[in-house]
Amino acid sequence: MADNKDLTRRDAIKTAGAATIASVAASHLQGAPAILTARAATNAVNYGMVGTGSRGTYLLKHLKGIDTGNCVAICDLTDDALNKAQQTIGGNPKRYKDYRELLADKSVEAVFVTTPLFMHFPVTRDALDAGKHVFCEKSLVFKPEEVHALRALATSKPKQVLQTGLQRRYSAMYQAARQMIEKGLLGDVTYVQAQWHRNPGWKMKKGVPNERMANWRLFREYSGGLVAELASHQIDVADRMLGMTPEAVMGMGSHDFLNDGRDILDNVQLIYKYPKGRRLVWTGIPGSSHWAGVGGARTEMGEIICGTKGTIHITIGDDNNRPIGMWFREPNPPAQVQEAGKKKEEFKAGATMVASAGSRPLPILLNKDLMTGQESFLEKEMKFARLWLYQKGILVPEEEKNPVDTELESFFRDVRTGGHPLADLEVGLQDSIAVILSNIALDEGRTVYFNEIEKMGKGGATPAKPAVKKS
Repeated sequence: MADNKDLTRRDAIKTAGAATIASVAASHLQGAPAILTARAATNAVNYGMVGTGSRGTYLLKHLKGIDTGNCVAICDLTDDALNKAQQTIGGNPKRYKDYRELLADKSVEAVFVTTPLFMHFPVTRDALDAGKHVFCEKSLVFKPEEVHALRALATSKPKQVLQTGLQRRYSAMYQAARQMIEKGLLGDVTYVQAQWHRNPGWKMKKGVPNERMANWRLFREYSGGLVAELASHQIDVADRMLGMTPEAVMGMGSHDFLNDGRDILDNVQLIYKYPKGRRLVWTGIPGSSHWAGVGGARTEMGEIICGTKGTIHITIGDDNNRPIGMWFREPNPPAQVQEAGKKKEEFKAGATMVASAGSRPLPILLNKDLMTGQESFLEKEMKFARLWLYQKGILVPEEEKNPVDTELESFFRDVRTGGHPLADLEVGLQDSIAVILSNIALDEGRTVYFNEIEKMGKGGATPAKPAVKKS
């Protein structure tokens, strides 16, 4: 095929198809020795999983395919949860019902904390004190006093890795979006709109042993509700894309639709005030899973990031639908006039309405699609073909790897190399602070300022009541 960008659709499809097959074949051939070496390696991180419910078992499903980690121990209150975890990960990990016994196991180097939220801090604290590296799911802590206690403890143990489970930090698509912002392609980014809508949302499990604990997300005693379980991810996205953290939050929340005994709010709207007039607006409702972003092609959750020169639609997806994003050039960006060597905004007075056609969606290109000048003929043709297909709407750029896998691999790598997590202690604590203060704003019906956290819980962390008993 001639080296030109004016490809026909047929040429593009042929090239993309042939190149993809060649790429897959090459990766298998080149990757086979590495896979064999990894499986034979003795340097895998020995880890334990504390909490093998739905999230813990989900992570084990992904961990099973990662050879730089080796599951040596699992812990949960029930035999059913332990059995399911063992079936998921395979092998013969030691089984515990008291997490403190797992932490005393000298073969365990690192711990995954996937318990109900109210136990995140006690288990993470004890794991750090036991000399373990820790991967703790968000939210990192549950109470204000735990913010201060964990910061003091973790910073006193600089050689131990502490990573928060915020996988969007590890997504290539979200990283590409941030790079676009840094390069000025969106202009001045001032507003993020995010939602996580479900239909109907979490269902109450009835007739199960220890019913209240089995439904822990639905009770304030154990859970931060929609804000902790859903909004936390997207607050972190806004922080990253805006390059700052909030100053204040206000909102409205109520319990309107899901009347099954739960006491968390099921209908939540929040507004976050950032410096320089920036805003995040977040909504969580039951009753509709439609998301208007990316042309309505995805459901439930996503973010729309608005700037003076363009807007990004982006979503993390799930195991079956990888992260995708697209961006739109601003159809009517602010005019600029040159005055005395300086750029100055040109404003129009009065009630002026400018009608403009919307712009076409453009792909967010990942590293695999960017031209470096070092491509072979086949690689160049493949990139041209994919770009053509993207522009025609035939294909949408997707990540090649699930960000969950990326964050887990990164954790093991940081444990071995002493690296610093992208979702580190301060990222996790800032996210937890946002959750804590948002729930206060909803409960008290007022604007809550983020500096209020400095006066909360200074008397020291009150340990949560352990949810386990020694067997």
